[in-house]
Amino acid sequence: MLKVDAIDKGIVLDHIKANHSPQVFHYLGLADMDCPVAIMRRVKSNKLGVKDIIKISDKIDIDLKVLGYLDPDITVNIIEDGKTIEKKKLELPEEIVNVEKCKNPRCITSVEQEIDHIFRLADREKRIYRCIYCDSAAPKR
Repeated sequence: MLKVDAIDKGIVLDHIKANHSPQVFHYLGLADMDCPVAIMRRVKSNKLGVKDIIKISDKIDIDLKVLGYLDPDITVNIIEDGKTIEKKKLELPEEIVNVEKCKNPRCITSVEQEIDHIFRLADREKRIYRCIYCDSAAPKR
């Protein structure tokens, strides 16, 4: 059995859908962090069957909107002195900015490079986001 030590101070992202940790790692920019990051994939879970976990051995600012967009079921655990001091539940954000790029070649964001790519939640149940400029749907996550 694989054993990954507990962290003394940092963040644990738990209940990530199995095999989705690389996507979370990418969107949070964790490759650019100057701290240890452990990714555990396909860990047994009573709740999900299998899940992924990411442990970040430092306290960093994490964009909870990005996490909520990727997977609102992720649990964010804040760790201090080896103990969980706070658990944050996520939800789908009403709006995401510069997380996705609009794929419509006729959208103003394709012509004006400095314009933010803004998507608003159009259908909570189906997790559909639409570009505020051209109404194109964001890619499904």
